[in-house]
Amino acid sequence: MENTIFSILPPIIAIVMVLLTRRVLLSLGAGIVAGALILTSFAPLEALREVYNSFAITFWDEGFNAYNVFIILFLLLLGIITAFVSLSGGSHAFAEWAATRIKSRRGAKVLTVFLGIVIFIDDYFNALAVGQVAKPITDRYKISRAKLAYFIDSTAAPVCVISPVSSWGAAIIGIIATILAEQTYVQSSALEAFVLMAPMNFYAIATLAIVFFVAVRDVDFGAMKKHETRAIVEGQLFDPKKTIPGELKEEFPSHSHGRVRDLLLPILLLVAGTILTMVWTGYQNAGQVFDIWLIFENTDVPASLLTGGLLGAATSIVLYLLQMKHNKTANAAWVGKGIVAGIKSMAAAVFILIFAWSLSYLIGALETGLYLSEIVTENNVPIEVLPVLLFALAGVMAFSTGTSWGSFGILLPIAGNIMAQAAPELLLPALSAVLAGAVFGDHCSPISDTTILSSTGAGSNHMDHVLTQLPYALTAAGIAAIGYIVIGFTESLLLSLGTVVVILLILFVAWSRRTTILEKRAKTL
Repeated sequence: MENTIFSILPPIIAIVMVLLTRRVLLSLGAGIVAGALILTSFAPLEALREVYNSFAITFWDEGFNAYNVFIILFLLLLGIITAFVSLSGGSHAFAEWAATRIKSRRGAKVLTVFLGIVIFIDDYFNALAVGQVAKPITDRYKISRAKLAYFIDSTAAPVCVISPVSSWGAAIIGIIATILAEQTYVQSSALEAFVLMAPMNFYAIATLAIVFFVAVRDVDFGAMKKHETRAIVEGQLFDPKKTIPGELKEEFPSHSHGRVRDLLLPILLLVAGTILTMVWTGYQNAGQVFDIWLIFENTDVPASLLTGGLLGAATSIVLYLLQMKHNKTANAAWVGKGIVAGIKSMAAAVFILIFAWSLSYLIGALETGLYLSEIVTENNVPIEVLPVLLFALAGVMAFSTGTSWGSFGILLPIAGNIMAQAAPELLLPALSAVLAGAVFGDHCSPISDTTILSSTGAGSNHMDHVLTQLPYALTAAGIAAIGYIVIGFTESLLLSLGTVVVILLILFVAWSRRTTILEKRAKTL
């Protein structure tokens, strides 16, 4: 049943169940079982073997699966860093220090968005590192964890996908190079083509504009409004009855010996260790050629994250041990408790991630993405609507499979082949539409690994993050779709980008007026 309509059932089952039950592991498990049964034509024993294989491949894929295992270890190390930053009082000290410089909720939100844009090396790294730095500040100003997760998720991938100096940019440039080598219309190099495509990524542009506006002005809809109201009025940043990945359960002793360095130094060394290892592994894998684009194309992200995580965790533990001289609450017993508490805090995120990877493996075996892509190639559609159609298809594919990389990995070559033959003048817009759609679908998907890591980094319930981010993602997608329709019919970047900007401005004016009216009503109550 590979590459048929039945191949889309497992992700649909998982997504529908998670939306109805809010129980992520149960829903992913149902999708996994359904995928295994469909893959084996409903043979129970063979299906059971496929379920086992789908989990085993997380750790062993024709050899040690370093990619997945290193990501899991990095998550656990991040939990340990979080525990010792809390044990040493670093989080509290940093929040107190930031309070003297950041005077409002707006300042805390803008800082979070700024950090999300600046840390653009990798989306995994962005999602987890920004949360560690921003959480003490956003907590102090009663910004809900769902809002923090939205800020993290909506700056991570949109920046990475348009930045050539990132793990995303390097991978995309490599794919583009093979596409351009097979056609003659576009004479640019792969790097030049990537730079030209950046202003055509209307979803990334719209998302970044919206997230910055939301940070400056309180624009909250639906579930997000409920979370923000509860945070401001009741002081509850998340629902304590729900599973919160990354949230420490251990009650650590309070003291006044914490310093700002107890938080900043582990995070700074984590960042430095990760980036330096990315450069070094890329340099080695590229044949010891110092070419920045080649380095990021060949870098080993999981190994780099693990190195940075080890350095950050070791630093956080050493800083706590140094407090034993003057902090009566600091002792060796708490070192073991801190490590255990940090690992436990990440257990939920690790299990969700493993289940998501297992489902992704089965979806790949069922060739769900290939089936969806063939829907376009087998139907004669007008050339003018191909960019918006590819945007929608990439969105559906990423939403269904939970992976933006897998989606654009499949669709970019297909889009390149279609456009090179049918409308080479729309080649770059079509490729940009695929990238934009992949990020959009990934933002909306509850089975996406980056969505899982964003909620983990923010300490937000996973489904709370998915449902609160959805209205903003759909708004940005609607604006992007209009942009791709315009560029498809006019072939004009200036006109299509101008249309996107004008719609954003109209939207921001409308949102501003709405917010002002609500603020005036609140004052009269």
